[in-house]
Amino acid sequence: MNAKINAQLPILLIDDDPIVLEVSVTALESEGVTNVLTLSDSRNIIKFLENNPVSMIVLDLLMPHVSGMEILPVLIRDYPHIPVIVMTSSDDIDTAVSCIKAGATDYLTKPMDIERLLLSVEKALQVSELSTENRNLRTYLLNDCLQHPEAFGSIVTVSKKMRAIFQYIEVIAKSDQPVLITGETGVGKELIARVIATLSQRSGAFVTVNAAGLDDNMFSDTLFGHKKGAFTGADQSRDGLVSAAEKGTLFLDEIGDLNETSQVKLLRLIQEQEFYPVGSDLLKKTDARLIVATNKDLTQLITAGTFRKDLYYRLCAHHIHLPPLSERREDIPVLLDHFLDKACKALNKPKPQPSREVAALLSTYHFQGNVRELHAMVFDAVARYSAGLLTLDCFAGLSRGDCCTNELVKLLPANKEVDEALYSFFGRFPTIREVEDYLISSAMNLTGGNQRSASTLLGIARQTLSKRLSGPGDRESGTRDQGPGTSNIKVFYPSFKDFPGP
Repeated sequence: MNAKINAQLPILLIDDDPIVLEVSVTALESEGVTNVLTLSDSRNIIKFLENNPVSMIVLDLLMPHVSGMEILPVLIRDYPHIPVIVMTSSDDIDTAVSCIKAGATDYLTKPMDIERLLLSVEKALQVSELSTENRNLRTYLLNDCLQHPEAFGSIVTVSKKMRAIFQYIEVIAKSDQPVLITGETGVGKELIARVIATLSQRSGAFVTVNAAGLDDNMFSDTLFGHKKGAFTGADQSRDGLVSAAEKGTLFLDEIGDLNETSQVKLLRLIQEQEFYPVGSDLLKKTDARLIVATNKDLTQLITAGTFRKDLYYRLCAHHIHLPPLSERREDIPVLLDHFLDKACKALNKPKPQPSREVAALLSTYHFQGNVRELHAMVFDAVARYSAGLLTLDCFAGLSRGDCCTNELVKLLPANKEVDEALYSFFGRFPTIREVEDYLISSAMNLTGGNQRSASTLLGIARQTLSKRLSGPGDRESGTRDQGPGTSNIKVFYPSFKDFPGP
């Protein structure tokens, strides 16, 4: 039996037959499950559960005093988050169907098949874990909170997309399932992996491996180690990085570059949590948590026949896709300021003020290398900087023609003066949506959230403001749906020269 059973809370076995209880406990302990509780009197179940949280229940249907058929609906009603496996000596299809309809996760018959029991327990625990994660994620998203914001201190962002990812990470961090992190080069995949490892609270080390360029022999030796004499030059045994990550986290980067043979070995490592060192027939076990990352589209690689579909589905038990910098441009000003701080400290220079043109151009630049490219660009610019404003001349390779969305900024001559108020508020040339959001937010703040008063300040109908606050407008409301990321109302405001200061 190679099922992976890892219950953080105890498994509760309920049966009036002590022999069945003993056999079941022994079978689970053989798979490394030591937190098993037993109960032989069905009358005590509800009181027991009030004081003892459990991960799942294996329930016998035919018991004296109170039968399992009577208890099952109560458990499903009062403890819907606990999966229940029913067990009975009656091999009756109607009974099985009734139990499943009532909410049971699985149905087993006696005499008990140990293999079947273990597989059923494994499946039920996976369902329980997924249910718990979904419940926690809903709570996080509804409350818009982070329990451990300090864990994300290394990631500079004000993006709502990134905040949603942080909330998801807090939910899945302690799971034992693999995590797949995807995203373009330079978006911060390793930073995210380190945060997950930190929040997992595992006692072992965080170990990184870059799979790019590793042939199968190097992959096997790097991950699994080797036995003395396994190959020419193997003068002594060596543990691999899987062993180094024991009780910790193994981060495997550039997973899309693995060849097929290495993919098979990785699949076995995930499924069985075991491996053979090179040249050894001694099987080793591991409990290292696996996190993998790639900048490639694995579904395309599967279609091309270069990546195994079964491995993909094992890896993406939890999937995190990091958006490119072009999809979270609101982070560019804060990242620019952060990297200026770092660069000036590293190069022992006073922190310069970026010129308006630099701020505007960076806010619309095609960052193909994402955050990593911005980091390198700022460090190089600070190295070139001597005095005064940090101008476009300090940014090698950056020109107005590199910008992608702000056509007005592209056409501005280098010495064109842009209205001071815009940069006082936004630090760069804002979009119409950003100006509208600022106006609506300010009006709501000034009126204490009173929509009628706020709409009067804004010069729009209260119904229009209400629709704007609640989400995208519809075409019948008199508002214009301009597509994702655009405003649905038309706000009239004076010339930016008359725009009030902070």
